[in-house]
Amino acid sequence: MNIILITTLVIAVIGICVGSGLVFTAKKFAVKVDEREVAVREKLPGNNCGACGFAGCDALAGAIARGEAPVNACPVGGAPVAQAIGDIMGASAEAVERKVAFVACKGTCDVASMQGNYIGIRDCRTAVLSGMNIKDCPYGCIGFGSCAEACPEQAISVRDGVAVVNRKRCVSCGICVKTCPKGLISLIPESRIIRVQCSNRDKGPIVKKVCKAGCIGCGLCAKQCEFEAIEFSGTLARVNPEKCTLCGKCAEKCPAKVITTTPV
Repeated sequence: MNIILITTLVIAVIGICVGSGLVFTAKKFAVKVDEREVAVREKLPGNNCGACGFAGCDALAGAIARGEAPVNACPVGGAPVAQAIGDIMGASAEAVERKVAFVACKGTCDVASMQGNYIGIRDCRTAVLSGMNIKDCPYGCIGFGSCAEACPEQAISVRDGVAVVNRKRCVSCGICVKTCPKGLISLIPESRIIRVQCSNRDKGPIVKKVCKAGCIGCGLCAKQCEFEAIEFSGTLARVNPEKCTLCGKCAEKCPAKVITTTPV
């Protein structure tokens, strides 16, 4: 009987010692959790796309809580999320306009000439690495849809040989921008609907031979613009969003109709 009691007491003492040790260790090495970080993480969309420059939403929440990132760092959430996080952090959130992906190519099958039938892996990156041009225009969209496959929101589709963005579904994560091997996709403010939808930097006569919808660098758009918003990168026209007033006069004068005035 005494043996049973002694054994029980020994086990109880050991249990108390182990329990006390665990409690002490937990308090000693406990990682303090910033309640603001938890609250910020709840407001983030959870896409973990990396468009903010951090590894994911958890990393961004920690950076915002530590003051290492602005409250409007998430491009996916836009103004509502920025405002909510700003309230948590006690900081004012500047208005953040939503961005959408834009494909700077209008060379559909009916206007862009093809070099021939491509036989191989239908992947834009693979085609570029092979050194082959599917279309006569070396700058245009290949149309194999690598960007569409990479888009987590299924916001991109290929129509008539050119990638097209569904602006309503786009969350501005930027994955398509990184995926396009020709650098045709960029993120632009949603309100900036005046854009030159071409990337061909060759001279006008060469452009006309390969694509009927390409910018020929004629300069009529620049002459029409009263605000000097049309600039040129070589022979390729570009719209300066800081000067553009969205009047659309440049698009009216463009002979190739390559300047867009509607969301695409």
